[in-house]
Amino acid sequence: MNTSVERHDALVVGVGGMGSAATYHLARRGLDVLGVEQFDVPHARGSSHGGSRIVRLVQHEDPSYVPLARRALDLYRDLEAETGRDLLTTTGSVHAGAPGTEIVADATESCEEHGVPYERLSAAEVNERFPGYDLPDGFEAVFQPDGGFVDPERAVAGHVEAAIAEGATVRARERVRDWHETGDGVRVKTDKGRYAADHLVVTAGAWAGKLLSDLEPELTPVRRVMAWLQPHAPEKFQPETFPVFSVRGDDESGYGFPVYETPGFKFGRSPSNPKVVDPDEFDPEPSHAEEELLRRFATRYFPDGAGPTLKLAPCMLTESGDGDFLLGHLPGHDAVTVAAGFTGHGFKFTSAVGEVLADFVVEGDTDRPIDVHRIGRL
Repeated sequence: MNTSVERHDALVVGVGGMGSAATYHLARRGLDVLGVEQFDVPHARGSSHGGSRIVRLVQHEDPSYVPLARRALDLYRDLEAETGRDLLTTTGSVHAGAPGTEIVADATESCEEHGVPYERLSAAEVNERFPGYDLPDGFEAVFQPDGGFVDPERAVAGHVEAAIAEGATVRARERVRDWHETGDGVRVKTDKGRYAADHLVVTAGAWAGKLLSDLEPELTPVRRVMAWLQPHAPEKFQPETFPVFSVRGDDESGYGFPVYETPGFKFGRSPSNPKVVDPDEFDPEPSHAEEELLRRFATRYFPDGAGPTLKLAPCMLTESGDGDFLLGHLPGHDAVTVAAGFTGHGFKFTSAVGEVLADFVVEGDTDRPIDVHRIGRL
């Protein structure tokens, strides 16, 4: 291991979705930035992979998320123009729910509050317009035409490529072992070297709690599994004919995508009792039981997509205590900025979160509308 101390303006720990965007936005503002990633860039050990991640202006989680979603879409388009990479695919989005669930009312509220155009549709209207759907009678839905998906691997690669072009350094296969704050910034020890920086940015996904003991009680890594099934009617599950979706039934919910590059109709379930995991002991092999639960969901709501299994892939996401993100300076550590706890719906915001993190490092705060996500609420 190199015993000399290498100095940078900012050091980013974790170069996945959030970390790659932070590295780019910091370098774009003229900082000497080092990004350190313990795995490959990109990699499939967290939640910044899988070929497609939903982007949507409809934010049923909280209407206050909508401005950040808009900003993220603008920044993704800017990154496409800068790198020449195709990142976004527009399909429209469907939020649908059984009677008694709140997803449609919450989706409608978020659109109304922020002037997002939308349509309210019955189950029959959704099924007729988008034949890959087979929503049960009584379901209602919100259709929004601007939704779609971003390619996460391309987005990570694009942010890293653009960051390097701005002068940043990114090192993969290097794990942070320890860090501490000093009078003039931070010191970081990895398994390959020692670094000093004016500011530390922690975007370590499921490993954030291991690096930030004060936040560990608020961060819970959990397991999800995605499925790709061979459609019986492939023409119904193309980006031109099949919007991305969030569907909430009486006893289960899920989300999904049209066929894109990897063969198969892709979707996942949102379990009510997710399996808590240690990221260092994560089992990468999906189980038969996980497959059967996924297939049951597809058969119930998208039967023409529920053909043979083509692929199963697990991922780790990190739930926060209240479901909102943790963004800002680590309490008691002015030289440390954190982005964590994205609770399964954070990737769509990565481009904007990178900008927010750069604001905190360079300006000390941000004007972006992130009040619900500020870490000081804890």
